[in-house]
Amino acid sequence: MPMPTSPLAQLGHFRAELHACFTRRADALFELGDALLCAPSVPSVAQLSLEPSHRRSWGSAYDALASGRVDTERLRDLLVSSLPDADPADPLVFAVDVTTWPRCDAECSPERGYYYHPSRHSAGQPIIAGWAFQWICQLSFDRDSWTAPVDARRLHPLEDTDQTAAAQIRALLVRRPASEAVPLVVFDAGYDSAQLTLDLADLPVAVLVRLRADRCFYADPPPAPPGRTGRPRRHGAKFNCADPTTWPAPTATLVCQDDQYGTVTVAAWAGLHPKQHRHPGHGTRAPRPIVRGTIICVQVQRVPARTRPPKVLWLWWAGPGPLDLDLAWRAYIRRFDLEHTVRFCKQTLGWTTPRPRHPAQADRWTWLVLAAYPQLRLARQLAGDQRLPWERPRPQPRLSPYRVRRGFPRLLCALGSPAAAPKPAGRSPGRPKGRCCGPAMRYPAIKKPAKKASKKATTATKAA
Repeated sequence: MPMPTSPLAQLGHFRAELHACFTRRADALFELGDALLCAPSVPSVAQLSLEPSHRRSWGSAYDALASGRVDTERLRDLLVSSLPDADPADPLVFAVDVTTWPRCDAECSPERGYYYHPSRHSAGQPIIAGWAFQWICQLSFDRDSWTAPVDARRLHPLEDTDQTAAAQIRALLVRRPASEAVPLVVFDAGYDSAQLTLDLADLPVAVLVRLRADRCFYADPPPAPPGRTGRPRRHGAKFNCADPTTWPAPTATLVCQDDQYGTVTVAAWAGLHPKQHRHPGHGTRAPRPIVRGTIICVQVQRVPARTRPPKVLWLWWAGPGPLDLDLAWRAYIRRFDLEHTVRFCKQTLGWTTPRPRHPAQADRWTWLVLAAYPQLRLARQLAGDQRLPWERPRPQPRLSPYRVRRGFPRLLCALGSPAAAPKPAGRSPGRPKGRCCGPAMRYPAIKKPAKKASKKATTATKAA
């Protein structure tokens, strides 16, 4: 079926395909998603049932989350197929990050883990119990906060974040249409750059990972002199990011001007590798692989809305093809748009507002939130600016997701709904007299076991 060309037809096509992704309680799930897009706020799931777009009772909303079914693979295909048409001159950039759904007091909810949280504390530490979700969004180089989410997966507390991210990227590349452009995937400092490079080495994809300022890398060792016996050296000269005296001459440099950051100086050193302190397999004694990449140092003249002197930014790049230094530093700056998207989903769409007991219910609610964001992006050219008296007027192409959501209810009159009208079902008999369900089972939060420290170095624990 050919893709519609008009924005209104594209939005209607997306909504029809979204309804087909719900294989059980489809009408209730779809109307719950419409209520999510039209409600001024999301205080609770029951409050969403009061919206005019939700024609069913409040019990159907909870039943949709408890008993509904979502074809996640088909929904992922739909999200990838609805990505915005990028300019051929612009590179294809994706961002990956982990965010936490706090569930500190939910003792009856299984598969909770301990995760880092920047603002909430437990026993004086920024550690909370909850569920962690790993998001993937396509970024844009336009100066706005819009992204294109394509995947969100809940992480088990015992899962490896790097390996799960590699599996998500591998599945994303399979869904994307074949093209000559090599996508660039941007990660924050919590990810293992060498492990990601090793897991994605056979794919046409480049990785860009932020590094700590105290990391050390090594060049290849010089050839052994003739007649020397014994094990050959694996590491050469040391490169310490915190010690400029260990920096050799860079292999590539770039100096450019930016209206936000002033003079930007970028230097790169190719062919460096870190020391691997963990084996590629569990219980094996295979040699640790040498993973080579390019270390990038970014220095800016100023940071917008900051008075403190800017810090040096260190990045790791690895992938096929030549390195574009201007693309590398600008792509990492655009990575913060993913954080704006997650914050919008949490604060405006109420992603972490409900308190479901089971993780499967949290997964269904997450897919509803994830499917609501592309509808706002497709309605960007259709929704009128319903601004408040104290807000500045904005042209229609520059509307933020919050302003588009405010005008989305008026579009439903023209779009309609693929969900069927509700049928009267009578009154529920309720729980039989004398029957008691008993106390719910308690599940303690799962603590990830610490990695064994080697004699020469210890493995740093990554804060998710």
